[in-house]
Amino acid sequence: MKKVSPIRDKKEIEILKMYFESKSIRDYLLFMIGINTNLRISDLLHLKVSDVKKGKRIKRVIDITEGKTKKNKKIKINSNIEKALEEYFNETDLNECDYLFPSKKNKMKPITRQQAHHILSQAGNYCGIEDSISPHTLRKTWGYHAWKMGISPALIMEALNHGSIQMTKKYLGILQDDLDEVYVSLNL
Repeated sequence: MKKVSPIRDKKEIEILKMYFESKSIRDYLLFMIGINTNLRISDLLHLKVSDVKKGKRIKRVIDITEGKTKKNKKIKINSNIEKALEEYFNETDLNECDYLFPSKKNKMKPITRQQAHHILSQAGNYCGIEDSISPHTLRKTWGYHAWKMGISPALIMEALNHGSIQMTKKYLGILQDDLDEVYVSLNL
């Protein structure tokens, strides 16, 4: 399996947002929830409208049981996700029992992992992003930017359901450039 890196450059994130917003509101929402929640792609694709919306209102929390770990996970919906959801529901006609990311071929099923991979990979290529982008890139991007914001590695470890800090550090893909920035910033 090919090693996946987070999207480190916030400008690239913004370019991808613009690309998705102009291309497909469903794919834009997939990207926005992916980079803002750290959900695994299997959990992301199995979200139903009822997981994020009750009646006409956007919920404040996504409350799911993770497929891989079987642990309950509660994720606060931030303003970027809320805005993307509002745009999405203004342009789509989905019922609460529908998948949030329905397949265009069969609306009774969500898009597949392979479709999600193709959507993200194609976007990265089109936008000229050097590193390949896959569904796992979204989860790693969340962790990397949480770390860059100064969030405790222990909290990131907990959010990602990792067993150790060492696993989380490796997962975040911290580069020498990141360490150099620490040395320069900590100018005592």
